[in-house]
Amino acid sequence: MRGYERADGLFDIEAHIRDTKTLGLAIADRGGWIEPGEPLHDMWLRITLDEEMTILACEAVIEHGPFATCKGGAQHFGRLVGLTIKPGFLREANARVGGIDGCTHLRELLQQIGTTAFQTMWPVRMRRAEERRHQLAEQGRSEAEIARDGSPALLNTCYAYADTGETVKRRWPHLYRGPEGTA
Repeated sequence: MRGYERADGLFDIEAHIRDTKTLGLAIADRGGWIEPGEPLHDMWLRITLDEEMTILACEAVIEHGPFATCKGGAQHFGRLVGLTIKPGFLREANARVGGIDGCTHLRELLQQIGTTAFQTMWPVRMRRAEERRHQLAEQGRSEAEIARDGSPALLNTCYAYADTGETVKRRWPHLYRGPEGTA
């Protein structure tokens, strides 16, 4: 997985899966046999996103698969254009490229693409949030107003960001809901 911020303000997220075996494998559609180290699967999924995490372009390529027909499993991934990576994204994506309309291995990459997209955009979002806090401070807003306005979207999304945990207590004390004195 790799994420890139582009010069035009968009983001490219690229996923690659390559599966090799240490022993040779009989595969009729691949000439009868593939040698050790030769890819059984070699697939790419690339998406372009805007800052709102909306997919603007999507390309899937299957360079190698176990069957000659596998390459056709990439053809429908352009249907993901218009989806936004947010809660429910995988369900919506599966409705567009699930079952016989896609490739299981490429679909499995979508969850990791979502994670990579969030991690790629994190510095941009933090920069924007800091700019917003600075603007509010210049307007003479109180620290409490600034803190409320900057509430993180990550709150309660995982163990580390639990509103009863040490991370939230330290980083966003105004959002901390755990017992006083401990976390």
